[in-house]
Amino acid sequence: MSIHVFGAIVTAPGVAANNRGANEGNITTLQKLLWKGQVHTTVSAEAIRWAVRYHWQRAGMPVNRRWNDDKEDHDWQNLAFDPVVYLDDDLLGYMDAKAPKEDGSDEAAGEKTGKKGKAKGTTTKRRGVLEVTRSISTTPFVGDMTFNAKSGEKGRTSLYGTEVHATRYQYGFALTPERLTVPERAAAAIDAVVSLGEVAGNHSRFLFDFSPESIILRVTEDPAPRLLYCFEEREDGKIGAPLLMDRIKSGDIAPEEIFIGGNILEWPYMSMLPGVNLFHGVKAAAEACKAALAARLKG
Repeated sequence: MSIHVFGAIVTAPGVAANNRGANEGNITTLQKLLWKGQVHTTVSAEAIRWAVRYHWQRAGMPVNRRWNDDKEDHDWQNLAFDPVVYLDDDLLGYMDAKAPKEDGSDEAAGEKTGKKGKAKGTTTKRRGVLEVTRSISTTPFVGDMTFNAKSGEKGRTSLYGTEVHATRYQYGFALTPERLTVPERAAAAIDAVVSLGEVAGNHSRFLFDFSPESIILRVTEDPAPRLLYCFEEREDGKIGAPLLMDRIKSGDIAPEEIFIGGNILEWPYMSMLPGVNLFHGVKAAAEACKAALAARLKG
């Protein structure tokens, strides 16, 4: 049976906001979606994946797509991709689609030909093993906005408004180590998630700590995560995970598969989960999960 690793993360409270370019409009909006009948703000999985890759780059790990802060663009190490050499090619995947030649007679090596002799394009791709969900705020967005003016000489767009949301975000991830060229690289994914300080995109212009205040990890042969978006913020601001508790009580999740770390241990019902691996810190939970995963992979 394959071994799977699943994770659910909730951040500490912060103030989410976007910022604008100098030539953009006067209102900066947050991304939103309808969640359980109410409007919530959201951060894309792509922004989180970018931050995961950037963490590996700054940690000195071999990544193919390196971010150049001076150029504000990527520097590719190998346009042909190599999941054996590069951590990000292996964990995050890639796709390079090339258009076909106009005439079938110009078909290049490796291009396929359709039924009518028309050349098709070529695609080099590898599906990402590390799958990340879109993050969603734990509280609804009520429309808070600030009004501002840029410093210095004023122009037509000097006055602007910014949507802000004081909230936490929760998201999840999944990966199957045996799909990796190097299965032990699953540990690098867990380390990155625990260490994320910020995400990419316009969100990066305002500091929002995207590291987990609490984390729930699962190492299992069950192919279904069963713990995504399991956090709930109560009226007093404390975080609980009643969905996870129900899944464990029902027998859908074996308690020994679960590693929990962070402030969620203050949730009084957490002590009612016998057999679950509990840690006061998110890093300790991650280390225990990685050790259990390594033992299962060797096993």
